[in-house]
Amino acid sequence: MSVEQLIVAIVVVAAVGFGVARTIRIIPQATAAIIERLGRYHRTLTPGLNLVVPFIDRIKDLIDLREQVVSFPPQPVITSDNLVVSIDTVIYFQVTNPKAATYEIANFLTGVEQLTVTTLRNVVGGMDLERTLTSREDINTALRGVLDEATGKWGIRVNRVELKAIDPPASIQDSMEKQMRADRDKRAAVLTAEGQRQAAILAAEGEKQASVLRARGEAEAAVLRAQAEAEAQAMRAKGQADAIGMVFKAIHEGNPDQHLLAYQYLQTLPEIAKGDANKIWIVPSEMGKVLENLGGLFTPPKDQDPR
Repeated sequence: MSVEQLIVAIVVVAAVGFGVARTIRIIPQATAAIIERLGRYHRTLTPGLNLVVPFIDRIKDLIDLREQVVSFPPQPVITSDNLVVSIDTVIYFQVTNPKAATYEIANFLTGVEQLTVTTLRNVVGGMDLERTLTSREDINTALRGVLDEATGKWGIRVNRVELKAIDPPASIQDSMEKQMRADRDKRAAVLTAEGQRQAAILAAEGEKQASVLRARGEAEAAVLRAQAEAEAQAMRAKGQADAIGMVFKAIHEGNPDQHLLAYQYLQTLPEIAKGDANKIWIVPSEMGKVLENLGGLFTPPKDQDPR
């Protein structure tokens, strides 16, 4: 083989190899390739091994089909009460139609960003500052609805919209912090007063219960003392009655005469007068007869001679 023939063979092999390399296209997973044939859209290549016509078909773009997360820089937004707040947003979106994402809009990421800014200003512009700070979920829902509807023709689905931060002006933040501190101090004072009131109520209830228990104990003690005193008096009275009965029985069994009874009566009178309750001593009407009988003890009978 001559040198010319060898050179021709090398050129042919290189051309064939180059043509084969341009014919075979390997598309990664979760990626789609837009193929243009002679400047017009031809087809979309799916992941895996694909064959194209070299020098006629060309890959315009590789489209990522995974869900993408884009964080946009803070945007100044004016609320309905004319306060400027800075809002950071995060968009979660996914390309569902690679052809539409390529040919319906020049740069779908820029389009999503600008659409987010304008929609955010429209939504927040109808709210005051307080509602803006407390209605993140409502703002997210409104943004997602508008973005999903507007980006549908671009072959994009907006899955979620999140507000990372809502920053009011520094003066408003200072006023809000002062208000929050005042509210916390107020709640602390209310809780302290409520605690003191509850403590006073509990102390009064405890004192009341203690007083009731003391009074009940004193009443029960008084009842027990009265019962014990009554039982003691009953026992003393029974003992006295038994003693009187025994004395009475002994007297009757001894068959005493009037002189002995009168003498015993006189001995009993001083004992009766010793009581603390006896402030006035009344001499009974029978005292004369008693004295007569007593005098008879020392007077000799008439039939006896005094000598």
